[in-house]
Amino acid sequence: MNFFNRLQGVFFDPKETLPSTAEKALWKDALIVLILAAALFTYVIQPYSQQDSINTFKNNIELKERIGEEQFNRMLDRMENPSQLQVVIQSFVVTPIIVLVGFLLSAAVIMVLGRMTSTKGRYVQIFSAFLHASFIDKILGAVVRLIMIFTSKTVMGTTTSLALFFPKLEALSLEFIVLNQFDFFQIWFFWVLGYGLASIFEIEFKKALFVSYGFWFLKSLLNIGIGLLSISFMS
Repeated sequence: MNFFNRLQGVFFDPKETLPSTAEKALWKDALIVLILAAALFTYVIQPYSQQDSINTFKNNIELKERIGEEQFNRMLDRMENPSQLQVVIQSFVVTPIIVLVGFLLSAAVIMVLGRMTSTKGRYVQIFSAFLHASFIDKILGAVVRLIMIFTSKTVMGTTTSLALFFPKLEALSLEFIVLNQFDFFQIWFFWVLGYGLASIFEIEFKKALFVSYGFWFLKSLLNIGIGLLSISFMS
C-alpha cells in the first residue's frame, strides 16, 4: 500500500490496513507526517496557548508571594514577549523531539505488555502499527481540536474527551484531568491499534485490546500524575 491508501485504510479498513503496515514495518513516511503535523499544530496554536499561560500566571497570587514580585514580573515579561526564534524552536525542534521520544517509548512499553501474552512480534512492527493508528488522534483529532481552539480562542479547557460534557469544570482541576483521559479519538485509536497488535503478536483480538487499552490505562495514570504536579505548582 502507498501512504495515502494506508492513511484512508486506518479510518475505513483498519482490520486489513494495520496488519499490513505492521507486517511490512512501514513507518518512515508515517513518522514524518505525524511529526510535521505535531509541529504545525504547536506553531498554529502558540498565540492561544501563550495567552492562556499568561492569564493563568497572572492570577497566581500565591506564586507571586512565594518568588517575589520582581522575579514574578521578569517571568511574566518573558512569557508575554517571546522571540520568534523561541516560538520556532519550540514548535519545530522541541515538539518533534518530544513526539519522537513519546512514540519510541510507547512502542517499547506496548512490546513489554505484549510479551505477557506472546513471544511473537518485533519492535519495529509495533512501532509501525502505533504510528499508523496515531493518524486517528494526531491528525483527525488534531484538526477537530484546532477548529475548537479557533472558535473558543483558547487552548485551556479545549477537549475532545468526556470533560466536554462538563463545561463548568476548571481545566486545572483533578476532575477535568481524569475525564480528559477518556478522549474519544484516543479510545478509537487504541481500538484500531488492537488490529495491528493481534496480527503482530499472533493473538486473539480481545487479548490485543487488553494490551492496547492496558497501555492506555498506564498512560492515563502518568498524565493524571503530571496534571497533579501542575496543579501543585500553580497553587
